[in-house]
Formats: sequence, C-alpha cells, structure tokens
Amino acid sequence: MSKKLLIKNIKNLVQVRETSLETVSGKDMKVLPCINNAWLAIDNGLIADFGKMEDFPGITDWKDLEVIDATGKIVLPCYVDSHTHIVYAGNREQEFADRIKGLTYEEIANRGGGILNSAKLLRETSEEELFEQSLVRFKEIISQGTGAVEIKSGYGLNLEAELKMLRVIKKLKELDLIPVKATFLGAHAIPAEFKNNKEGYINLIINEMLPAIAKEKLADYIDVFCEKNYFTAEETKKILEAGKKHGLIPKVHAEQLSHTSGIKTGVECGAISVDHLEFCNDEDITILKKSKTMPTILPGAAFFLNLPLPPARKIIDNGLPLAIASDYNPGSSPSGNMNLMMSLSCIQYKLTPEEVINAVTINTSYAMGLSKEMGSITIGKYANIIITKPISSYSFIPYSFGSNLIESVYLGGKKFEL
Repeated sequence: MSKKLLIKNIKNLVQVRETSLETVSGKDMKVLPCINNAWLAIDNGLIADFGKMEDFPGITDWKDLEVIDATGKIVLPCYVDSHTHIVYAGNREQEFADRIKGLTYEEIANRGGGILNSAKLLRETSEEELFEQSLVRFKEIISQGTGAVEIKSGYGLNLEAELKMLRVIKKLKELDLIPVKATFLGAHAIPAEFKNNKEGYINLIINEMLPAIAKEKLADYIDVFCEKNYFTAEETKKILEAGKKHGLIPKVHAEQLSHTSGIKTGVECGAISVDHLEFCNDEDITILKKSKTMPTILPGAAFFLNLPLPPARKIIDNGLPLAIASDYNPGSSPSGNMNLMMSLSCIQYKLTPEEVINAVTINTSYAMGLSKEMGSITIGKYANIIITKPISSYSFIPYSFGSNLIESVYLGGKKFEL
C-alpha cells in the first residue's frame, strides 16, 4: 500500500464535494466547487482530508509522510472514461487514408473494412500479444489522466475471440492500477460467416456467448450497436434482455450514424448509459428526462468521422446530465486523451469548462457504476488524482488543446510511472 501523502500549496483543488453525488444535471453542471490555496491528504490509497492552507491543522502523527509542494499547480480527480474499445489488434490507418480519399464509413464497412477488419486481425492475434498491445494503450491513457476505464469486447464476433478479448480486459483489471469495467459487445457487427444469417448470430450471442461469459464472470455490462445495417431496436432489446438474465447491465451504442430508436430501447431496458447520440432528437430528450440513463457523447468519434454533432448543449439545457467519454478505438476514435475530448466539447459543442469537467468525472463515474469511488475530491474516495504543470486555471486545460499540461498522475496516492 502507498505511503501517506500530503499535497500542499495547491493553487486550485478542483471538484471538491463534501458528499458524493451520483450525477450533476442541467444548470448545476456549470457549478464546479474548488478550493484555492489548498491542501490534500491521502492515506491508505484514499482521500483522507482536504482544506485551505490557512486552516491547515498540521499532521504530526503521520509517519513515512511524503509531501508534495504544488505551488502554482492545479489538482483534480482523474478522468473516468466510460466508453472505450482499447483491447484490439493492429490498427486501421489504411481506412483513415481511404476516408480522406472520399470513401464513407459505410462504404469501407461494405467492402470488409471497419469492425470486420478489426475482427479478422483480432482472431489472428494470440491472447498474449493482444494483452501486450492493449497494455501500451492502457498505460497511455493513464498517463493522460484517466483513472478508471470501461473496455468493450466486440472485435471477436465469435465465442473464442470474444472470450479472448474479455480475458485480456480481466488481465488489465488484475494489474490493479485503476478500476476497470468490462462490457460484452458481441453485437457490434454481423461476422462474415453469418452475413446471410443474422438471426443465427443473435442466437449464438444469446445461447452460447452469454452463458460462457457469465460462467467465467468476465463482464459487468452488455452493449449493442443499435444502427442501420447492424442491429435493429427490436434485436437490441432481445439481446439486452438476454444479457440482463445473466446479471449484465445494459448500455447502448445509440443514434450514431442514423436514428434507430437506440435511446428509447436503452431506456426501456434500463440502460445505465446510451452513447454517441449524433442523431438524438427532441423526443429522445423527453424520454431521457423520465429515466436514470446517462446520455454520453463521444466527441472523438464525431470529430474523426466528421459526423453531425450530438445536441449536447440542448441535452444539458433541458435539465439532463451529460457524460463525455473517448470511444478510444482503431476505426473511429484512435485517441483516449480525455484532455482532447474536453477541448472538443468546449470548442465544438459550446460547453463550459465547468460542464466538461463535471461530465468527465462525476457523470462518467455514474455511467460506470463508480459514483461512490471516483469522480470527485471527497473523503473516502480513491485517491486517483491529476497534478497539472503550473497553469493559470482549470480552463487552461481545454483551452490548450494541443498541449500536455499534466505533470503527474497519482493512483491510490502512488505516482504512476510509464
């Protein structure tokens, strides 16, 4: 266990909450509680106490105390990334070039690219090699400030390969660096061998994949790509309900490339989040207002694919919460840098720095079932924190979209080293 840690002379301690919140919604998302000229104490891997330097009590009974002087620096809780696909093989840089030349995402997929390309590569890659490739990305996102992550399967598309992905996710979790949640996304695409038999593949997911995953306890959530040419709303509901019978909590890839009632289906199934939302409409917003489902935007994917932007501003202005995640994946968002996601959200979606910080901490924690452990500077929560370089304010993080302003990341009070 880590030594006791005291961070003193903090220019600004950000996202300070005396009591833990599940979500922050509507106008409250513009409120970001902070303490200027602060101190933060960490003990046994958890946040022990905090306050203003002028009220510092002195901790004389702590032995083996490490002290950090954070003069001019900002401290905030690590980001929580509630939607990623970082376990994958190889890359899809050729498709990047193809899109620049004019091919659409759908055209690339129709000729065997896209998800099916990743599935082919993954099936050919050993579990050991897949773990090594994924570990590089896992450590990369931690160094960029991510202190908890959700990781999906979905590039296997058969029993053996989906289990391989989920076992790799389990290995990353067992490193015990940050909290990791696993999502089974077998319904990501129709594999080539089931091209003319979608019902047969859905039956494989329900009758073979789900029981095997449940037996090994490899997943926390179940997700479906509810989209034209992938899975309909009816098929999505069938798969999610089957997952619930095995104890998996639903999530949905919803309204990304077209409107397919993914949000409505997710809410009906009790989804903890619905993600993407590029084609979310007013009726969807009304449905979300009557639910406990977290609307989640993925700015990296909309940016990389040049998609219409989700109505993030309207979602918040209608009194809803909003989460922001990276969607780190090889085809549509090859970045897990949450600092960049915050910048895109401010610049393209007209969200304030306060709103985006709430969206990548408290609200994404909710979307991962981690509200009691992560997302704020609250006594008893995990001491997964970011210390910035000397900067003027927290707004400087999204403002400086191309700069690395993180000086260090502490996990459970222990400095993370790449």
